Amino acid sequence: MSYVLRRVGQAVVVLLAAFTAAFVLLQAMPGDAVMIRFENPELGLSPEQIAALRATYGVDVPAHQQYAHTLLGFLSGDFGHSVQSGTAVRHLIAEALPGTFQLALLGFVTALVLATAVAFLSTYPRLAWIRGLLRSLPSLFVSVPVFWLGILLIQVFSFRLGLVPVINPGPVQGLVLPVLTLAVPISAPLAQILTRSIDEVYTQPFVTVVRAKGASRHWVLWRNVAKNALLPTLTMAGVLFGELIGGAVVTETVFGRAGIGRLTEQAVSNQDVAVLQAVVLLAATVFVLVNLVVDLLYPVLDPRLRNKSGASV
Repeated sequence: MSYVLRRVGQAVVVLLAAFTAAFVLLQAMPGDAVMIRFENPELGLSPEQIAALRATYGVDVPAHQQYAHTLLGFLSGDFGHSVQSGTAVRHLIAEALPGTFQLALLGFVTALVLATAVAFLSTYPRLAWIRGLLRSLPSLFVSVPVFWLGILLIQVFSFRLGLVPVINPGPVQGLVLPVLTLAVPISAPLAQILTRSIDEVYTQPFVTVVRAKGASRHWVLWRNVAKNALLPTLTMAGVLFGELIGGAVVTETVFGRAGIGRLTEQAVSNQDVAVLQAVVLLAATVFVLVNLVVDLLYPVLDPRLRNKSGASV
């Protein structure tokens, strides 16, 4: 329990720091979103009406009061209202989140499948050349911008080969290229870590004992090596899944998909601070929660860590 409470406390501190950093940076943005939206002469609003709107959106008070009001609102599930549309931000997030979550989840699962397939295939002697290839792929894929990869996939698979349409695609066709855009860059580092973990586990004494008892290489790989090799990969997978939210935002913009990406793009164009802060906190929350779950699962999956954490308590 002490271990769990300590990890939860650290997660809360990180979220508070993320909220504070987002609030400070957004407050430092030049201009006033309310004034930009309602001071248009075509609207014909009087200075008194504009002042009343500023009071409604809570931007007529000092920054520290806005911080406290916004923080209390976030804790109660009230993210404020969009300056551009006047809609509650939580409703905008609720409408956009399912599409982004679906894209991120499919991208994550695809990356895991690709990484696992490549890593385990590289353990067979005839496919040993894959190991050398994996040493160069992670740095290459990680350095490739997501938007550039998305555009490249559109050029190759849509315009050149005509395999996947990008104009009025079906529900499944519309997910193929965005999912690959998310999955490919993170599958390479996952495959590299998993391959190294498999090599390290193969050198452990218990593997030698199992092989001495007559177990085949295939049996040892799937029954003994795989479980232990997956533990280091779990941490990296948790970090990468948190980053997928940010990657999904860019991918949605490239492919014109409705989701958090389009919502963020519109909020940036209109300096809609309430929406931007909610998106930043949402991404931070997903990242922190995923890594918290990974931290809590580690002692469950590895008894040695459970004993170690219990001893430290």
